[in-house]
Amino acid sequence: MTRHRLSDKIWDKLYPCLQTIQGIYVGNEEKTRLFMDAVHWLMCTGAAWEDIPDELGKGNSVFKRFARWSDKNIWGQLHEFFIEDPDMEWLLLDSTVVRAHPCAAGAPKKQGGQAEQALGKSVGGFSTKIHVTVDALGNPLRLLLTGGQRSDSTQAIPLLEGFDFDAVLADRGYDTDKILDFITQNEAEAVIPAKKNRLVQRDTDWHIYKARHLVECFMNKIKHYRRIFSRFDKYAARYKSFLSFASALIWLR
Repeated sequence: MTRHRLSDKIWDKLYPCLQTIQGIYVGNEEKTRLFMDAVHWLMCTGAAWEDIPDELGKGNSVFKRFARWSDKNIWGQLHEFFIEDPDMEWLLLDSTVVRAHPCAAGAPKKQGGQAEQALGKSVGGFSTKIHVTVDALGNPLRLLLTGGQRSDSTQAIPLLEGFDFDAVLADRGYDTDKILDFITQNEAEAVIPAKKNRLVQRDTDWHIYKARHLVECFMNKIKHYRRIFSRFDKYAARYKSFLSFASALIWLR
């Protein structure tokens, strides 16, 4: 059990952050730590809520608290809190498709149905696509979700908006005039190989492009969490909460 519990070193950084977030009660440190341990255990194992060990709390109670925090974007705030002094020389973009379990289907129509919950059908089947921006050190800055069938290029500008950067590294899937114009308007360099069907082929700084492996490394890190590797959540906000928690932990490493 201790294998999936948060270390004292991590907890000593997490708890002061939680105390600064409004709208949640974390006055009892022992109970709050058990709750965070339970969510971390679930994220690591990919188990169902009702399988959470009794020593970490009752599954239904943990789920309800997790859902409340998700609705208030507490997990997103946790991630943003630990984004400290990012290396903005380069921003790296990428995406990955995760398979969705059949239990992820069935979101109520009043919630927009599956289309509004970042679920769709891609070559890999029923799935969700995670789009991410990481800094020049491979630390996550922003995460977006779409259905698995959505093109990578549709999320590039939302991933970049609001950031001050010198260059953007991405694969050929992001080679569109709209994205290139956006990067140029930000007085930055686009280190994006041209698609082979482009009439005018651009030069690419392949030495810098090698750094793109950092965003792929980030994807590998989050997929070690089984609750992220496969999606079981009906609601996109709940699934993204796990992503935000994992991202916060990566910043703390």
